[in-house]
Amino acid sequence: MFAALRSAFERTLTAFVIFLLASLAVVVLLGVACRKLEIPLVWYDEGASIMLAWLTYYGAALAALKRAHIGFPGLVNSMPPHLRVPAVWFGEACVIGFFGLLSWFGYQVLTILQGDTMVSLTWVPTQLTQSVIPIGGVLFIIAQLLSLPEVLQQARGAGLVDHEQAPVTAVLK
Repeated sequence: MFAALRSAFERTLTAFVIFLLASLAVVVLLGVACRKLEIPLVWYDEGASIMLAWLTYYGAALAALKRAHIGFPGLVNSMPPHLRVPAVWFGEACVIGFFGLLSWFGYQVLTILQGDTMVSLTWVPTQLTQSVIPIGGVLFIIAQLLSLPEVLQQARGAGLVDHEQAPVTAVLK
């Protein structure tokens, strides 16, 4: 069941990231074309920057699930085997603690932004655009927790996989 949950989370997050990437490409191409035709879109810059932020946060959660962020597996691997698991737990606690704080304060910011709207698209609430901060933080925590059993298994065995040294096909799986 755990593997099915992780797989469903990964598929959903991947689909949303692909949707955001494709949408951002369409918005940018549309903005450039309209500017070239001398009918610039007023909302293009603001919309594209919001979409890029969303792509960054949701993409970061997807990278966390695949353990593809910058890390120090060599540091953990250089430790004696009996210290690897505590080191992984310490690292996880730091990451989850950081993203827990990010989510909490991101939510606090949403309450401050109540009633504000985007400048060029006045019908879009700023709370919606900034909701990516607490949502992205929570998704990152979920991704860390869903990938934690695999990392702990690696720490108990031969050591953590270093994605920078692994073949590209192994990283994409």
